[in-house]
Amino acid sequence: MDIAAQIQGRLVSAKEIATSDRQIRDLGMNQLQIFPAIQQDGKQLTCQRCGNQRHFMENICNCSQDCFYCLQCLAFGKLRTCDFLYHLPADGQNYTWARKSTYLTWSGQLSAQQAQASMEICQSYQDHVDKHLVWAVTGAGKTEMVFQAIDIALCAGKKVAVATPRIDVANELAPRFQAAFPNISIQVLHGQSEQTYDPNRPMTVCSTHQLIRFRQAFDLLIIDEIDAFPYDGDPMLYRASQVAVTEIGTQVLLTATPNTNQMAAIQQKQVAVSILPARYHRHHLPVPKHVWVGDWRESVQKGKVPTVLKRTLLSLLSLKRRVLIFVPNIDYMLQLVKACRGIFYNYQFESVSSKDPDRITKVQAMREGQYDFLFSTTILERGVTFAAIDVIVLGSEDRTFTTASLVQIAGRVGRKPDFPDGSIYFLHYGKTKASKAAIQQIQEMNRQARERGLIDD
Repeated sequence: MDIAAQIQGRLVSAKEIATSDRQIRDLGMNQLQIFPAIQQDGKQLTCQRCGNQRHFMENICNCSQDCFYCLQCLAFGKLRTCDFLYHLPADGQNYTWARKSTYLTWSGQLSAQQAQASMEICQSYQDHVDKHLVWAVTGAGKTEMVFQAIDIALCAGKKVAVATPRIDVANELAPRFQAAFPNISIQVLHGQSEQTYDPNRPMTVCSTHQLIRFRQAFDLLIIDEIDAFPYDGDPMLYRASQVAVTEIGTQVLLTATPNTNQMAAIQQKQVAVSILPARYHRHHLPVPKHVWVGDWRESVQKGKVPTVLKRTLLSLLSLKRRVLIFVPNIDYMLQLVKACRGIFYNYQFESVSSKDPDRITKVQAMREGQYDFLFSTTILERGVTFAAIDVIVLGSEDRTFTTASLVQIAGRVGRKPDFPDGSIYFLHYGKTKASKAAIQQIQEMNRQARERGLIDD
């Protein structure tokens, strides 16, 4: 193992790279930076890996000091007061994959707004702008817009990372990037991946949590779906993404639903931004409709399918449409599936959630048209595409369904150019600010798209 390569651009303990403190120090690396894992300033403790200053536990240890360990990043390995973190700077390094000819083999064509956004992203990267926000409606083709910037970075011999809060999305993105850059070795790092970090790979696709092990590693870091849990609102992950970029590197932040702080930064022109209000196929975004469903929870608890849900679903199925039905709670969803067995016996359907070990197989079956409808928790609110699909949200008043979540769920409909239309129903027991704001945001994007001549209907 090349210890220097394992440390360059990273922030790791000796244990994380299967070596010892003595072995690292005996190498005599000139630029080696050594940090106490937990910094002590009087009574104030700070974890040097995740920035935590509040959540520590006293550690039973043989070291000659009061020893504590960090609770916030415990999932990445126990860090104690007597541990050390190691880092070798990677700033300014051009790696062996630098070349003059392109790595990009993607033969598709960007729409006018995609091409404009791509140019703006490339410009921010070449100008060493620290952050570039891309606000693009669901189905706008965000992935394709970053291809050119990635190619520029790779050809310059730089390291690139694409991070996303959700493992499922990382698994879906990796083959798309590999197809666009077939001559580049891409590693996939997340909690369920069998791969381990390889310093010789030019590109990394990872969960945002994995960024905590990097320090000034990437000249170009693309974070997809910054509005998604658990990245959104997590100071530890915000800090990790900031630390993972080189001093002259660029973060490209992709979202369909900017949060309040990002919206304020856009309005005050504090951040470079590309706004894409239309999908690449030039059709408007389907707009959700509120439909009162009554006390649906009571119906489900009694083993019944709520009348409005049954009527709405049967209506869509009679039109030979396939349907995604979002339910805010796993237990309610499973009860509902059981109740539907006796009513929809002529149809094929299933359910998926984060706790379902067969969810990947079921999602693929839905893609292949094996199910007429599929129940889901918010696990399928983003990162998946089905052709010719309609959506029902049961209980849109539930606090699980935030504005961002509902916009993403609505964005499952009409994504394919061959099937640009569809219906979205918010079945509610009371309209909420979140559900009304989601509809307003979709309508506003359609308005902007029409004003800019980006849609044809």
